[in-house]
Amino acid sequence: GALARARRRRALGERAPAAEPEWANGPADYLEGKTEFWRRSLIGWDVVFYVLLGISAASMVVVDDEPFPLSGATLTALAACAVLLGAYLLLGRRGALRGDVRMTRAYLVVLVAAVTIAGGVSSLGSIMLFIGFSQIWFFACDLREGIIASTLLAITVSTSMAVQFQSRGTDLLELAGQMAVGLAFALALGIWITRIAEQSENRAWLIDQVEAAQAQAAASNHAAGVLAERERVAQEIHDTLAQGFTSVVMLAQTAQAQLDAGAPEEVHCRLEQIERVARENLAEARALVAAFGPAALADATLAEALTRLGERFQAETGVRVDVTLDAVGPTDRDAEVVLLRAAQEALANVRKHAGARRVLLRLLREDGAVTLEVLDDGNGLAPGTAEGVGLRGMRERVAAGGGSLHVAGEPGRGTRVRLALPVPGGARTTDDERGTAAR
Repeated sequence: GALARARRRRALGERAPAAEPEWANGPADYLEGKTEFWRRSLIGWDVVFYVLLGISAASMVVVDDEPFPLSGATLTALAACAVLLGAYLLLGRRGALRGDVRMTRAYLVVLVAAVTIAGGVSSLGSIMLFIGFSQIWFFACDLREGIIASTLLAITVSTSMAVQFQSRGTDLLELAGQMAVGLAFALALGIWITRIAEQSENRAWLIDQVEAAQAQAAASNHAAGVLAERERVAQEIHDTLAQGFTSVVMLAQTAQAQLDAGAPEEVHCRLEQIERVARENLAEARALVAAFGPAALADATLAEALTRLGERFQAETGVRVDVTLDAVGPTDRDAEVVLLRAAQEALANVRKHAGARRVLLRLLREDGAVTLEVLDDGNGLAPGTAEGVGLRGMRERVAAGGGSLHVAGEPGRGTRVRLALPVPGGARTTDDERGTAAR
């Protein structure tokens, strides 16, 4: 119930204090919380009420000086008990189930009157005070209403008993003292029970808030995970399958042109290349579905995979690819994936945009990092050229691995893609090695 109220308040743009149950912030909210309390505990109070009322009525009959027929005072007290029972069923209980304050307050009026009459006409009518005080604190809508009704009940019952038994002097003082003690005990017990109930509602509300926050956090984490996985799969598809299909299309177009030119041997070579690329794409698709790494790294080292990549690119495009691989030492699997995907994307951009005649693919280790460079002698980059999806994905991969990516080029002077991934404990290259790499 508290969680539902919280959602309703959020829908209305309202906010409730985090340390209080929402029904404690106003009369309407308090009544809503009180109604929930009534409905949860009404069965237990039914049992208590019926038992106490039955004990009171039986005691009045047993101690009557004239059991058969009963005295008028006892009959009056029993009639008051019957009226109280009817009022409980028609007003108190129904009002609690419906959350109708008018019915519960009408029941409290009948309760005070019935207990007052029973206490005034019977010497055991004071037993009804146990029923009266307990029912007041159960049905009172707030603390003030409970105090007022309890005080009123104590005063009316004391007055009724004083008038009925003509108490004077010491007897009157004794009656007043006894009633004051009973009232004090009832107020203390009622206030304590009310506070306990409010604290219980506080804890229940806080638990609802924590559960709601946990559910919201779990939903957010799930959504973030789904989005991240979608982005990963999309990037993998772009870096592998899309590039493979592009190769198939270009090879098929080349084969068609060669077929029209009457070069069956060249066509046969292109068909073999198409088959090989298609098989590699199929292997990549299976690896992607199985959430494995690149298929090229499944049975080969990074150096071997880069060598194959360069050879395949040269065979498919006719562009000369020089692959230079220094001894980079052991690297972790994630770094190898990033390096291979970056090389694939860089060569794909050369195929689509560069118009190059020669490409240099170089892998080396320097200053504790593994560096991959792809240089071409093609068209270069025009000023203000925007990065495409592939280059943005490459940059994100490198950044996730803690590395850096630099893309530079000038119109007519080719393009240089250089990325570096840190390798803990990596050996540094010598000055001679760096000079050779620069040349």
